[in-house]
Amino acid sequence: MTDSLLERKELIEKSKISGKVLDEWEEMKIVKPAGFTEDKIPFYTQQTIGHINKIRKFIDIGYTVEEIQRILKKVGLPKHAGEYGNAKKLKKHLTIGGLAERVGVSTRTIKHWEDKGIIEADMRSDGGFRLYSEIYVYLCNLVKDLQLFGYTLEEIKHISYLFRTSLTIGKDMNAYSVVETANELDTMCREIETLNSRMNLFKQGIQRWNELISRKTKEINALKKKNQKREQGKKGEKK
Repeated sequence: MTDSLLERKELIEKSKISGKVLDEWEEMKIVKPAGFTEDKIPFYTQQTIGHINKIRKFIDIGYTVEEIQRILKKVGLPKHAGEYGNAKKLKKHLTIGGLAERVGVSTRTIKHWEDKGIIEADMRSDGGFRLYSEIYVYLCNLVKDLQLFGYTLEEIKHISYLFRTSLTIGKDMNAYSVVETANELDTMCREIETLNSRMNLFKQGIQRWNELISRKTKEINALKKKNQKREQGKKGEKK
């Protein structure tokens, strides 16, 4: 499931504070982004809005921003579990541009794969800002490989679903019922056998082409030498 995140402008709009106030509070470190992308773009979560609302309540009952800053340093404000606890983990996420660059494709291709249901952003803002975990670099490279092997996008979608399901089950055995988990794992085993059989055919084909290329390279180099001798012979005749 895609988690909701907020871009800076969305945070300002939803929390109803000005950009200037947000700058001041961030400078004083009483408000922090939930994390940053690989290219240093800050992003926030719904919990950030709750944190801002708590600061407002302190201000409403007479506390100054400086006093709130001291409170935060000493004991912190009451907060939801994990409000900033995942910041380190979230820093590892990639924007769509960062993912596309790492995989060597265009952002349009990443969006197309997402539209087809092959990949899914881990987090997304209302404005369409997306973040992907590092595992998608590996998954997208697998998608490229399968396309080279002649798989259709529909076939790749099915394999991608099984790949993501295996990750989910690996992290939490209770994500599905016992029966559903057994069915998913059996399906994965069958697909692995099918994929392995298909890969063996490709290996055989690659071996044939390697042998052909090696043989033809030797033949072409031999012909080049013969042609060079012809050229040398013509030069000798002219002398």
